[in-house]
Amino acid sequence: MAKKTLQKLELTWIGKGEEPKLEPRILIENPEYSYGDPNSPNMLIHGDNLLALKALEQDYAGKVKCIYIDPPYNTGSAFEHYDDNLEHSIWLNLMSIRLKVLRSLLKNDGLIWISIDDKEVHYLKILCDEIFGRDSYVSTVCVKMSTASGVKTSHRDKTIIKEKEFILCYSKNSSQIKLNPQYIPKLEWDNEFQYFLDKNNSDDVENWSVKRLKDILKLKNIPFDPSNSKFKDFVTLNASSIWRRAFIRNEYKELSQNNPDKIFVDTKGSNYYYRGRQMYFFSDRIHNCFTEDGYKDLPSFLLGDFWSDINTGKLFNEGGINFRNGKKPEFLVARIIEMSTVEGDLVFDSFLGSGTTAAVATKMKRNWIGIELGEHSKTLCIPRLKGVINNSDQGGISKAVNWQGGGGFKFYTLAPSLLKKDKFGNEIINPSYNADMLAAAMAKQEGFKYQPHESTYYKQGQSAEQDFIFTTTQFLTVEALDSIQDEMQPGETLLICCKSFQKECKGKFGNITIKKIPLMLLGRCEYGKEDYSLNIINMPSEAEFPELENEQDFVDDKMSVQELAEKSKKQEKNEQPGLFD
Repeated sequence: MAKKTLQKLELTWIGKGEEPKLEPRILIENPEYSYGDPNSPNMLIHGDNLLALKALEQDYAGKVKCIYIDPPYNTGSAFEHYDDNLEHSIWLNLMSIRLKVLRSLLKNDGLIWISIDDKEVHYLKILCDEIFGRDSYVSTVCVKMSTASGVKTSHRDKTIIKEKEFILCYSKNSSQIKLNPQYIPKLEWDNEFQYFLDKNNSDDVENWSVKRLKDILKLKNIPFDPSNSKFKDFVTLNASSIWRRAFIRNEYKELSQNNPDKIFVDTKGSNYYYRGRQMYFFSDRIHNCFTEDGYKDLPSFLLGDFWSDINTGKLFNEGGINFRNGKKPEFLVARIIEMSTVEGDLVFDSFLGSGTTAAVATKMKRNWIGIELGEHSKTLCIPRLKGVINNSDQGGISKAVNWQGGGGFKFYTLAPSLLKKDKFGNEIINPSYNADMLAAAMAKQEGFKYQPHESTYYKQGQSAEQDFIFTTTQFLTVEALDSIQDEMQPGETLLICCKSFQKECKGKFGNITIKKIPLMLLGRCEYGKEDYSLNIINMPSEAEFPELENEQDFVDDKMSVQELAEKSKKQEKNEQPGLFD
């Protein structure tokens, strides 16, 4: 009997499955653009967001609590020279590759929120089902972003005017979701709240009585007018006594009907019953709401998946920068962060745009990482974030969170590609890499964390407790290898990446592996490609890495392996500082 082929439901497009082999770059801080607290963990990264995502993946996998992205909506303007099928394929491929990396960054209880409009929302939903799993789908939020007015209504006889956008929400692990419910102030009065529970200054339910709310108000000379300030103050102060009837289907229904003048309380002491109905108190309608005036206890209703209350009318100058048709309201991003995180959690945005996510996360005391390829990383994001940090930005959510300034960020750029072609077309190590940069890059390439040991020169990176990496451009001799072996501790293993070595070195020690660079790297990644992505290290600034004329300058500028070994031994005797001091 022929074996059945397992079939699955999936979305296909031109180029699916042809993902590029991304080069894991290192990041270099540029202190000229960093600002505020020098110890801040916040990162503003200028560079292609896919290359940057790949670079971050090693160090930040499973560490991000909330991702919010506002990617290109594929309106057609970016793909005007392509036919429709190819246009959608390009967009889906762009999103697919990035979403796979973004999913790896999420914590198990993390959430990703993706803004999108109706042109691609349904394709994106199927794509996310495939990447995150259908069980990880949380919701599609509909956000009212505009009104059916103005110039757009000139086409009202040809189309239905668009007022909404969508936000898809997915989890990393559906069993670990923990949202912080949000409540929206509800200003109108519910006339069903007609009753008042008078406890008569007693804790004994036998002494309690039920009265009409209008009679209590009349005795206190307060008008039954929900717009009146005295009425508002009274119902807020007495919310736990004002109630309405609610239907029930339990043993207290018949019991309370048969005893019409008595109030019953359940065994938990949390629910009350009167004349066949449960007493639903107005205090259950009061919740802590995040408003433009701050966090306030107000009559409210639970927020669902339709958000019509976000004010988009003040958006033009929000953040002190002009980014027409590109900014999302701070209150929209703040709601997402408020629902998904607590103070100190890590928030991530790989399409940072004008910097809204970073600005809001700073004001809400969350840590953040933002990536932006365009020049707006310098012309929009940096000025906006400086305004937040020095407290000159009092727009957006500043009043709501009582923002007083503070915080900071470090500005990073992607290092150039590790390999480049020489004039003969051969792949060589990029001459702009010095010893520290090369060591960091090789550690990243091989899956090690770049962390130079304080005294042992050959321990430049570590992947496990006793597994190390050492990178050098020097010719490795048997004598140098013997010297390293003599220093290694029992159980330790070492990967040496070098330009060349004596043939007697290969396989001499079972705990030492030797690979040649750049030969070991060839075919591994798409080197030299800059338009799409890193292991994070706080490298010295670019200014400390002047570009060298050629590879020989790099080699001559550094010590031999034998000299390094001798220096390490002298260092143990405190005769001179270490190589990386």
